[in-house]
Amino acid sequence: MSDEDTDTSDEATGRGAPSRLGRVLLGVGLAAQASEDFRDMDDTIEYAESAGVPLPDVAAPFASGMMVVAGLGIALWRLPRVATGAAVAFLTAVTATMHDFWNADEDDKSGERLAFFGNLAMLGGALVFLRDAYKN
Repeated sequence: MSDEDTDTSDEATGRGAPSRLGRVLLGVGLAAQASEDFRDMDDTIEYAESAGVPLPDVAAPFASGMMVVAGLGIALWRLPRVATGAAVAFLTAVTATMHDFWNADEDDKSGERLAFFGNLAMLGGALVFLRDAYKN
């Protein structure tokens, strides 16, 4: 198998700037959003605990770190199957469990709904790039 057979660059796959731009925007967005969790990890852990996440003091920093790495992997298109798979797994689990606006208090419902649909949009983008990662 030659290097050309394993080339997943935009030029080799026929994808141009829009796909590259989409990957960079999604990846940087995921990484930036996850990095915000580190700014106040105590609040992130408390939020995870309130949602019933087991071992929130371990799970919250791990998940945030995983998303920073996954986001950068998507943006740079490095280990794309791992990066997009991690983003899809995270967003699938977190979207419905952490942002269940249908169960939220009236004061929190609007924010949780916004987070739910934002995550749903990011999940859609991650799924598109996961498919692309497995095409090559």
